[in-house]
Amino acid sequence: MAEEVNFICTACAQGCALTVLMENGEVLGVTGNSCKKGLDYAQAEMTDPRRMVATTVKIHNGFHPLLPVYTERPVPKPMIPQVLAEIRKVELEAPVVMKTVVLENVLGTGINVLASRSMPAKK
Repeated sequence: MAEEVNFICTACAQGCALTVLMENGEVLGVTGNSCKKGLDYAQAEMTDPRRMVATTVKIHNGFHPLLPVYTERPVPKPMIPQVLAEIRKVELEAPVVMKTVVLENVLGTGINVLASRSMPAKK
């Protein structure tokens, strides 16, 4: 039996109200989108939802005690708690330059965690 799922598309600034018809884990149709990005977004959201992860890690001898970090690409949504647990284990020593890889290939996903900003050492 087919199921209807409704959500707002975030692929572009229009924020279309999408209706997706699903059956047995397969997308049968998408309505409500006003651009092709909506079709691709709905397909991905229903079959392999992913999100960017942004958080902080401890940094020693830094101008601030925490350094903001982010994943270079979206990670599978079900893996977010495990990704955050791995990131929490990271502790760095200042100075750090923006976009430095602070955690490589997190959980074997092929996705790196990068520094969001540079962090000078305390003087």
